[in-house]
Amino acid sequence: QIILAHYVSDEPLKKKIASVFLESFLFYSGFWLPMYFSSRGKLTNTADLIRLIIRDEAVHGYYIGYKYQIALQKLSAIEREELKLFALDLLMELYDNEICYTEALYAETGWVNDVKAFLCYNANKALMNLGYEALFPPEMADVNPAILAALSPNADENHDFFSGSGSSYVMGKTVETEDEDWNF
Repeated sequence: QIILAHYVSDEPLKKKIASVFLESFLFYSGFWLPMYFSSRGKLTNTADLIRLIIRDEAVHGYYIGYKYQIALQKLSAIEREELKLFALDLLMELYDNEICYTEALYAETGWVNDVKAFLCYNANKALMNLGYEALFPPEMADVNPAILAALSPNADENHDFFSGSGSSYVMGKTVETEDEDWNF
């Protein structure tokens, strides 16, 4: 609901901020547990699928953030500062919501602090996509290296090199076609 309110507004730069937070921060929070299991050799197929999703979302967050930064260049210093404050306020509202969810979901596991570090890490990445400095200090965003390794787009667990099937993206090559190509 928090993000949706900004998607229906008439303020395109605020929509971009909300979009970057959705695709670079909120979307990732649900991936901590599968990456945790993947780092321990479990749910590896699920982790492969998630890495494909992460690749896609990373491009979205980066691109929308880039478009936002380009648009900021056309604004006055006062307008830029207002948007920065809006972004920080929105991020903290979303962060507080994620903290409540994390504490409720992981309360019995002993993983709460690890997930909170993951939240801070991704919040900082979202801010950087918008061109802002990281908000959370490194000690708050210190994610377990095993989780970061499992998140890596190059950490594919499953790939059958002989059949050509697997969890890696294959970039298609374009070939110009002509009308005659379609005459069978």
